[in-house]
Amino acid sequence: MSDVNNRQPAEVQELSEILQVRRDKLSSLQQEGRDPFHQTKFLRTAWSEEIKSGYDAFENKTVSVAGRIMSKRGMGKAIFCHIKDDKGQIQLYTRADAVSEQEFADFRKYDIGDIIGVTGYVFKTKTEEISVHVEKVTLLSKSLRPLPEKFHGMTNTELKYRQRYVDLIVNDDSRRNFVIRSRFVSYVRHFLDNRGYLEVETPVLNTISGGATARPFITHHNTLDMDMYLRIATELNLKRLIVGGIERVYEIGRQFRNEGMDTKHNPEFTTVELYESYADFNDMMDLFENLLSGAAQEILGTYDVQWQGHQVSLAPGFKRMTMAEAVKEHLGVDFMAIESDEEAVAAAKAAGVDMAKVEPTWGHALYECFDQKVEETLIQPTFITMHPVDVSPLAKRSPKDPRLTERFELFICASEMGNAFSELNDPIDQKQRFQKQVELRAKGDDEAGMMDEDFINALEYGMPPTGGLGIGIDRCVMLLTGCNSIRDVILFPTMKPLD
Repeated sequence: MSDVNNRQPAEVQELSEILQVRRDKLSSLQQEGRDPFHQTKFLRTAWSEEIKSGYDAFENKTVSVAGRIMSKRGMGKAIFCHIKDDKGQIQLYTRADAVSEQEFADFRKYDIGDIIGVTGYVFKTKTEEISVHVEKVTLLSKSLRPLPEKFHGMTNTELKYRQRYVDLIVNDDSRRNFVIRSRFVSYVRHFLDNRGYLEVETPVLNTISGGATARPFITHHNTLDMDMYLRIATELNLKRLIVGGIERVYEIGRQFRNEGMDTKHNPEFTTVELYESYADFNDMMDLFENLLSGAAQEILGTYDVQWQGHQVSLAPGFKRMTMAEAVKEHLGVDFMAIESDEEAVAAAKAAGVDMAKVEPTWGHALYECFDQKVEETLIQPTFITMHPVDVSPLAKRSPKDPRLTERFELFICASEMGNAFSELNDPIDQKQRFQKQVELRAKGDDEAGMMDEDFINALEYGMPPTGGLGIGIDRCVMLLTGCNSIRDVILFPTMKPLD
């Protein structure tokens, strides 16, 4: 339902009247041959924040500034207003004797939301507010719809996601979130480039779904007359490049998973996946910790953040523990002392874990204990390592215990921030695990992976020992901005269409 439909009848009538008045103003300008939409350019010489932060250099100097009118008040033969540009806001002071009669009359009729360009000199008002004394003003674009403050803000909680353009105009916090997002992505690139990684691009459309366990989006290629899958991960193509001799490689890009939407999930999301030859999951832990703590210090100037109602420290030295250790610590069940599947499943059930929807194996019992009972307790940054092979089809088995893999996930405030492996490079083992995924898919599990014969072929040429890491960009930005919903850090999140 739109924001208009949520308003009371009187507000709807008032809005209708405002829309008509603004259109009438535009029509008058057009009839006079002064259509603002015919303006093609305005030569700006300074930004608002540049003027305010460097006032001594700008005082009494003539500048040209441009932006959207955010407030306006008249005082006899003077008009004060604030305009907002890409850097902030600045006050304009317009006197009847400083501009032409036409310009002053027009200025009186300008509305909140109109976009103008002005030329004038910089000074301070009696209240010491840095301002521009207007000597020339041009209407550059007419706003035909009022900003939402007129109707008590964006009262529809979904409106800011559906109309992000309005949200960014009126909500400086939203703008800050996306500035931080941009800076984080830039930081990730700089961090990896400086370590000798090569950024690449791999296909979004694939003939099979692989690299993760997730339900894919399916589309159809008309020319080839075949179904194709939007990628759910970049993993397999990046590891093909490792086989090809690109020893450090990464990709920042969109993934698509045909799954539910909630505060932590969106059907399309952004990750960075990276792979390093001759490294293992311990190296990936060090890299991830350095990246995240370094980003916090660089972007926020502190290691301390507030997220999900918790005070979190991103200072280096994140806690590290195995999944079995975490389960033992929180549930008192020592899975490393259990050998049989039956005993493991019984122990999980005794701990109140629902095993009805998973295979009755030791590995699934351990994982479900963690997933259902322990994950929610992890608030401070914690690396959970050594995941069961049953839930890790692409990770290398542990030489110490073949039931486990050299894999970790980083959890903060019970949210998974990233996933990493010592990558499986044994083509025989890999094919067997793919085959198990194929069997699960045949039984109706549409999140299970598919057999990728070409990837097996690539591994048979030989892939060096490799560490791989996938990081959720959106989750990391949520952490750095303190946002509790993924929709607050995705400019245009997926939304159900309005009726």
